[in-house]
This record gives sequence, C-alpha cells and structure tokens, in this order.
Amino acid sequence: MPDQANDRFAELRAPAHWQAVDFFSDLHLQASDLATFTGWRRYLLRPPETRASALFILGDLFEVWVGDDALLPHPDDDEHPERHFQRECMRLLQEHAHHTPTYFMAGNRDFLLGPAALKAAGMVGLPDPTVLVLHEQRWLLSHGDALCVDDLDYQTFRAEVRSLAWQQAFLHRPLADREALARELRARSEARKSEQGQDPTLWADVDAATARQWLQQADATTLIHGHTHRPATHVLGERQGALLQRVVLSDWDLAARPPRADLLRLSDQGLNRLDLATM
Repeated sequence: MPDQANDRFAELRAPAHWQAVDFFSDLHLQASDLATFTGWRRYLLRPPETRASALFILGDLFEVWVGDDALLPHPDDDEHPERHFQRECMRLLQEHAHHTPTYFMAGNRDFLLGPAALKAAGMVGLPDPTVLVLHEQRWLLSHGDALCVDDLDYQTFRAEVRSLAWQQAFLHRPLADREALARELRARSEARKSEQGQDPTLWADVDAATARQWLQQADATTLIHGHTHRPATHVLGERQGALLQRVVLSDWDLAARPPRADLLRLSDQGLNRLDLATM
C-alpha cells in the first residue's frame, strides 16, 4: 500500500526487483464495445516474457461504475448485461493480479469503485495523486481531471459527487435506479460533447501552472495522467536544471478507425509508448 508522504501526495516505493511498469487509462470498458474489451483481455493474458513487473490503471477503466454491489447476484441480472460484463472483467483482473501487481486509481467514470471491487479484482487502490518512486526517480501519477481547472462546470460537479454525503445517498438507492441515473448522466455528457464538438482538443485541458505546482509539491519532474484523451508529451519548463514534463495517456477505442490502444511502459530506459492496436 502507498504511504502518505504529506497532506496531498501519497507515495509508493517500487520494490527493487521491478524492471518495468505499464500505465494505461480511459479504456471505458462496456459490454457494447467488444473490440476494446477483446484487446484489453489480450493484453492481460500476454505471455510471461512480455509482461511488465506491475500495471497501473489511472482511471476510467470502466465507462461507468455505480457501486460494488453490482458484482453480487440480483434477481433482475438477466435484464442488465452490463453486470455480467463487469463481473467477467473482475475475474480477468484477478487472474492477472495473481502474477502481476495491479494498481488502480479512480477516474471520473469509476470513482465509486470501492474496497469490495478492489478485493474482487485483486487490485490495490491508489489515491489521486500518488508519487511512484522507481529507478531512483519520482513519477507523479494522476487521472488528470482535477487538473482541468478551467472547466468550472465539471469541477463543481466533481466536488459534489466526490463528497461523502452524495456518495452515501447515491449508493443507498436501488441498483437499477443507479444504473438508470448513470445512463441519464451519460446521455447528458454526450449531448454536451455534441454541442462543444467531439474533438477532444476543443475540451478543457490540464492547466499547465497547476501541473507545475503539483510537480513542485511532489518533488517530481514528470507527471503521467489520462482523462483528456490527448496523448502527447508537454514540456512545462525547468526546475534547477531538470526538465519538467507531463505525459498524457491515450484513451482506448479498438472499434475506431484507426483503432486506439496505447500503453506507456516505464523502464530503466525511460518512458516508451507501445501501440497495442497493431501488436
């Protein structure tokens, strides 16, 4: 488990035997997207010689998560294929975690994924943000949505749904009601995107000044995050001669043309992107 280094940043020190670690985010797994699920399953079942020492999932693994009780049997399960799908995902994650330590940081779609689901998947939960100490360097990890400070409507919504009172009230509702509400919120989100345009470059991005402030507080030089669906490496200036940067993970959509499924691998050789869509 990560240690709490200070009031804001947790810290995870990698074991000495770790050689390489993988990062991905924003898969938005859902029963209706078989192509992305199949590509993700293929990654989890890779042969031992191609595996990393650990996997870090930096949020939005699922398109939506309305509560860990969806993993339990319910009389109306046959009317909700998404529940069966999520249980199969948990089975695959648990199988993967048996041989590869797997860490999960919540995103804006799956922030309700709680202790029961983590246990079912064999994953270790990470606070957002967390500092990973590996290869004698400090790497700042985040989902990234908290850094999009210019999106005021979203930040107001985020503060509300991350509050304990809202989550307790929401989770107290019947599971089917929560699923219906999640579909409604998703439809509103899609409508908003249509109004703004589907191009992610038109959406609010990570604030560079806030990212630099986080890096300074974390005593790190590289921020790795997802959320924005804009895979790239951005230089944020220098601090005491060291280059500051933020490295953005890709979203996954293997049904798109061209398909998207980038993985970021960190080793003693540095950061490298792997295009799993072509592997």
